[in-house]
Amino acid sequence: MRRIGRFVSTFVLGAASATLLSFSAMALAQGHVFTPPSSLPQPNDANGHIMARTHLRLLVPSSGKMQFGASAAAGQPEELPPFAGYTFETPASLACVYHLVEAAVPGCNPNVTTANPAGGSRAIALVDAFDDPTAVSDLATFTAQFGLSAANLTVVYANGTEPGLDPTGSWEIEEALDTQYSHAMAPGARLFLVEATDNSLVNLLNAVLVASNLVAEAGGGEVSMSWGAGEFTEETDFDSLFTTPGVVYFASTGDSPGVEWPSASPNVVAAGGTTNSRNPNTGNLILENAWQDAGGGASQLEPRPPFQRGVFFVVGDARGTPDISFDANPETGLWIFNSNPVDGTGWFIVGGTSVAAPSLAGIVNAAGSFHSSSQAENAELYSDSSNDFNDIIYGDCGVGIANFALPGYDLCTGIGTVRTLRGK
Repeated sequence: MRRIGRFVSTFVLGAASATLLSFSAMALAQGHVFTPPSSLPQPNDANGHIMARTHLRLLVPSSGKMQFGASAAAGQPEELPPFAGYTFETPASLACVYHLVEAAVPGCNPNVTTANPAGGSRAIALVDAFDDPTAVSDLATFTAQFGLSAANLTVVYANGTEPGLDPTGSWEIEEALDTQYSHAMAPGARLFLVEATDNSLVNLLNAVLVASNLVAEAGGGEVSMSWGAGEFTEETDFDSLFTTPGVVYFASTGDSPGVEWPSASPNVVAAGGTTNSRNPNTGNLILENAWQDAGGGASQLEPRPPFQRGVFFVVGDARGTPDISFDANPETGLWIFNSNPVDGTGWFIVGGTSVAAPSLAGIVNAAGSFHSSSQAENAELYSDSSNDFNDIIYGDCGVGIANFALPGYDLCTGIGTVRTLRGK
């Protein structure tokens, strides 16, 4: 693995982000869901530029600085995930849940199942803002801990020079999530982390162009965008940015009711969120249901694309989101490793539809179809056999909890979640 540019050591979070804490293996201590600063609504900057937010949530303890890997008592073994008694997801447990491996363990308990995803080729580009100076080393730590094959990650600065650090510290956690779970789902793919100067849409979209060219030059693949902003009048003018031949784009739908762009674009695969409900005593999966906070709905500006003609009775004449979903509830979240926030090394529990976009990009990459466009990818997703997807029929979401998970397509989970690599 290599990065273009120099390494920067860890940094100290500002007071607004001081509650970003990793876990102790000793106790969850009545953890609560925390929305980091990067995921809060962002006002336009001084130049009137629209600012995007991440779709990231964290599960944090109620008090105290508790870090896995840094909290073991003197002379005691270092604490590393997964841990008995907790049921947070790992690459292997997700591969089991979504039938990405043949050796599925009944119940897919994260503390028991060990068969990781395989496959992947060509390229996946993750588009994010600001610099994550330890992205390469953090991915190596994550890879080693969960027994994945070594990653091939290149960090690229979209405007040619190294961006500054996110003053809130949150985008670095986003970048750790994006690189680690795209690699986990497609360990054979080449990864590019393309860093925009900041989180303005103008700079992020410039980074998308750079990412698109990198993926196209590598023979095709996917671009993942775990961020968005509220819909705006001119958004349809920018949809053409997601049409590079041989590139399929994934965009997370958000972690609050309603529609965000770019997930509303007809030229992306809109990635929504679900909840993996597990038996608290056995750790076994009970069912997958809708996540109440997942973004989704009918766009106010984008017309219904051809691949949604068959679900017009749900979306009407508008583009509906999401298209497909993935585990995203932070309370049933997954492990990542990040060494930037909170005094250095730490294992975090994360969720949000930021999980869905890179994970689904990895799964589609590993499936190996490499469609010519996002619309072609969506056409296959919407037309494929139901045996290749988990139809989510329980739960609700949306403004006033007005949307319900239903048989077939719905505005909470789209067509459902993946089941095997077929039909992708």
